[in-house]
Amino acid sequence: MAEYDFDLFIIGAGSGGVRAARRAGAHGKRVGIAEESRIGGTCVNRGCIPKKLYVYASHFAEEAEDAEGFGWTVLDASFDWPKLVGAKKTEIARLNGIYDRMLDEAGVSYIEGRAVLAGPHGVEVAGRSLGAETILINTGARASRPEIPGARHAITSDDAFDLAAFPERIAIVGGGYIAVEFAGIFNGLGAATTLFYRGEMILRGFDDDVRTTLCEEMGKKGIDVRLKTNLVRIEKKADGLHATTTNGDVMVFDQILMATGRSPNTDGLGLGEAGVELAPDGAIVVDPYSRSTVESVYAVGDCTNRLPLTPIAIHEAQCLFETLYKDNPTRPEYRDVPSCVFSQPAIGTVGLTETEAREALGAVDVYRSKFRPLKHTLSGRDEVTLTKLVVDAGTGRVVGAHMVGAEAGEIIQGLAIAVKAGLTKAQFDATMGIHPTSAEEFVLMGEKVTDAGAGAAQ
Repeated sequence: MAEYDFDLFIIGAGSGGVRAARRAGAHGKRVGIAEESRIGGTCVNRGCIPKKLYVYASHFAEEAEDAEGFGWTVLDASFDWPKLVGAKKTEIARLNGIYDRMLDEAGVSYIEGRAVLAGPHGVEVAGRSLGAETILINTGARASRPEIPGARHAITSDDAFDLAAFPERIAIVGGGYIAVEFAGIFNGLGAATTLFYRGEMILRGFDDDVRTTLCEEMGKKGIDVRLKTNLVRIEKKADGLHATTTNGDVMVFDQILMATGRSPNTDGLGLGEAGVELAPDGAIVVDPYSRSTVESVYAVGDCTNRLPLTPIAIHEAQCLFETLYKDNPTRPEYRDVPSCVFSQPAIGTVGLTETEAREALGAVDVYRSKFRPLKHTLSGRDEVTLTKLVVDAGTGRVVGAHMVGAEAGEIIQGLAIAVKAGLTKAQFDATMGIHPTSAEEFVLMGEKVTDAGAGAAQ
């Protein structure tokens, strides 16, 4: 076997890359990892972590309003955008340091700089040519912009966390999870927020009851949701950004955030030249064990566009470690992956939507409840919580659980174990609820709904 500088070299120090590096390094392998930006990838630096911190920040205005219903008087509340940005930067720097230390403790060689593939066993980075028995690509994805006149004047989610000034008027373009999350953030922090989405209903791919419920709740909170509407042109003028819509309206904003999708970050990495096949969208084509069309080159995470979630990238990396270095070929498992949208209110979901279940199973039973949470009986806020179970009518197995409401992610994480384990509706019914909680509704829903499957959104 040829002698290389490394047993494993990783391009990209995101969540998947760091997990693979740490496990292989701790296993005694010679591991190198290169990153052109900051350790931690999208999740730590411009995704999950800062987004959740900003979601927390955006809740406080409502909390102050709700407090009056409980006897509190909150005076002179104000919001300081630069202070939030500064606190976020401090926390991200702390996390970067933790990742750096973990790599060092695992004996991983960290190289700062952009790495490119130079053949099946070669990498060029920071002016050095290095060889590796195995190369792992973990370069993630990048925000994409629509090709409309003036799109350069808009920002993406990458830019939104560090704006020099807080926008009084902001437009969010898109209907996916990034769009609805940022709409909630900016609206909650005090910006006049308009969301434009070209489709019939936001959050395509989610359960239809979840989609319509969240859209209604966003409207109650003051977000101007404009469905079947897109932007066709942006012009920068002295008084702001003039956005022309497909309806011919012209609206003026301080910022326009394009949340219209993400693309695999694979350009300029030398992949094609090395023989690595790319899909039409730029994603790296891999087999069930994350191996590319080049035997020594693997890929995990968003650059493969399989299921773009941080825990999935980590899971894929763990499976790869088992396959390469533990003599235990392991395929990533994508069934019943729970997820949360940190919208306001939040969404938690696991398993099949009602539509997916009907297509896959035929006969299904649906249980659904909408109710006013106990907190809002005193706060007076007009907000509802949705809970929903989708059940295989033939076996009684719960194949989907969905929620819109406070702490939905925390609640669905627990239910995900039950769905993954294949528990039945009868077992849910036999479980005692914790009272008074919103979560107890999942074990109390006894009546099947009769309007299930009607009016699916597009």
